[in-house]
Amino acid sequence: MLNLVKHDAITEIQMARPPVNALNIDLLRAIQNGVNEAVQGGARGIVLSGTQGMFSAGVDVPTLLTLDRAGVRGFWREFFVTCAALAHSPVPVVAAITGHSPAGGAVLSLFCDYRVMAEGPYRIGLNEVQVGLIAPDCIQMALRRIVGAYRAERLLVSGALIDAQQALACGFVDELTAIDQVTTRALHWLNGMLALPAHAMLGTRQIARADLMAAYADVDALPIDTFVDAFYHPETQTTLQQLVARLKKKD
Repeated sequence: MLNLVKHDAITEIQMARPPVNALNIDLLRAIQNGVNEAVQGGARGIVLSGTQGMFSAGVDVPTLLTLDRAGVRGFWREFFVTCAALAHSPVPVVAAITGHSPAGGAVLSLFCDYRVMAEGPYRIGLNEVQVGLIAPDCIQMALRRIVGAYRAERLLVSGALIDAQQALACGFVDELTAIDQVTTRALHWLNGMLALPAHAMLGTRQIARADLMAAYADVDALPIDTFVDAFYHPETQTTLQQLVARLKKKD
C-alpha cells in the first residue's frame, strides 16, 4: 500500500494502491503507521505523495457500499484518525499532490503543513456534495483555515473541483510545479524549514496549528454517528450507487 523512501532526515510516504490510490481502511491504517514509524525512526519531516497523475482519488466508494453499518462507521472513524495523525504530527508534513486529488485525497492534504501540486490538467477539491455526502464541520474547518471562511463556503456548498491554477490562486495549494518535480519541491520546502532553529520553528508551528490539533484531540468526540446517518440517507445512497455504476462503465 505504501512506498517509504528516505531522503536524509525526511521520510517520503508514497501511497501505492493501484490504480488510483483509493482510500480503504487498509491504506488509511498504512498511512497512520507510516507517519508513526517515520517519527519514531527520527525523521525530521514527512512528505505524503501519490503516483504521477493521481495523488488519491479519495474514498473507495465501491468497497464502502459493500460494508454493513458497523463497517462504514469503522471506515469513517479510521479516516478521521488518519486526519488526526497528520494534524498531530510533531514534525512538518508536506502534501506532494502528484495529480488529481478529489474528496478524501484533498482532505488529507489539508492536514499537512504545505501543499505542492502538479501544474496542468489536474483537479482538487472537496466534491462531497456532488456525490451526495455532507461535509462535516470537522472537515470544513480544515478548509476554512487554509482558504478563509467565505471561499471555503463557496467551494464546499458547490462541491467544486478546481484546477491547479485556481487552487493556487485561492490558497488551496501553496505552490505549483512540473509533475515530475512535485516531490523535489516538497523536499526543498521542508529542508528550508529544517534549516531553521528547530526549537523555535517547532514551537511556533505547534502554536499556529493549535486549532487543528484541538479539533482532532479526541476522534471519538467527533460526530461520526451523525455523519454515518447522513451516509445512509436515501438520496446519498442513490447518488453513490450511480457513481459506482459510472465507474464500472469506465472499466
